[in-house]
Amino acid sequence: MKYVSFLIKPASSACDMRCSYCFYRDVADHRAHAVRERMSERTMRALIDRALGLGDDAQVTFAFQGGEPTLAGLDFFRAFTAYVGERRTNQTVSYALQTNAHTLTPEWAAFFREHDFLVGVSVDAYRELHDSLRKDIALGPTHARVMESVGMLREAGVDFNVLTVLSAQLARHPQRVFKFLTREKIDYVQFIPCLAGFDGEGAEYALTPRAFFSFYRTFFDLWLREVQAGRYFSVGLFDNVMQMSLGQYPQACGMLGRCAPQFVVESNGDVYPCDFFALDEWRCGNVCEDTLEEMATCETMRAFLAEPRRECSACADCPFEGICHRNCKRLNAAYYDEDYCGYRAFLEHAYDGLARAARMLAG
Repeated sequence: MKYVSFLIKPASSACDMRCSYCFYRDVADHRAHAVRERMSERTMRALIDRALGLGDDAQVTFAFQGGEPTLAGLDFFRAFTAYVGERRTNQTVSYALQTNAHTLTPEWAAFFREHDFLVGVSVDAYRELHDSLRKDIALGPTHARVMESVGMLREAGVDFNVLTVLSAQLARHPQRVFKFLTREKIDYVQFIPCLAGFDGEGAEYALTPRAFFSFYRTFFDLWLREVQAGRYFSVGLFDNVMQMSLGQYPQACGMLGRCAPQFVVESNGDVYPCDFFALDEWRCGNVCEDTLEEMATCETMRAFLAEPRRECSACADCPFEGICHRNCKRLNAAYYDEDYCGYRAFLEHAYDGLARAARMLAG
């Protein structure tokens, strides 16, 4: 059985919010020519044809991200799912979408429920912090509207989770973040380390290795207390470490120190190997012109996958090197510097507890 996943940018980096730390706006600004157009029907159909052309037994995931992917319009997504339905034979197809949830409507929620979308909602925990970092285009607050959308998704029966950017500002308040998640009964949260831009822009928001450890040490202790009391909720990093403690592969790409080939599809059909590196130098082809096999095996993809990780002196005697290997080559800026590894410090603190929790949940 063949499995393939696409991370699709149907509206490129366009967004109806102005977050202080937006990483994809920085990526898009570092390309020689900005991609401004929404994805055309021709490109959409070419992408679907490539995916379903893998064979009747293929497992295909179409995940939409941005920018803000809903700016492509509900009609685009209706046309996308309709064409998949027209072309699909026996393939297993799943959908996911990451949204700032600022302008969702009941029509969107009904569509997500009809087509079994897994929806990720971006919210930086409690109101004061979120509103200071995630503003609308008029630089006004957005937290209340996002939480209204969370209620709307719940009411419609949409499967959703929360994505929170772990910025330097948020990392100072693990107790408040934990209180928000438990109060709002969030079942799954993924913390994405905030990174400075390629030229250092936004460094004041970027997560440092020491802040990484400080946040997760406290957050883990609070989480483990809840788990031991029979109140479990899923945390992305913890889930992946627990999987590895059971001898399983983590779900997150790069956690074992090697990249997996990805198909990040820009709105014009250009394909890149990674969301963090959707740059001119790493363009692998275009879905309207190149086959998936050609793009997956091209010299650019091979060079990207072979690129080494940065050095860290803490790796020399690290007991967790076998489940890290310097981790993701972009996100590891938040994990370690030349002489200190916050990820190692966290695992030294939490690994045994996570392994016990993994065995308990598995058994």
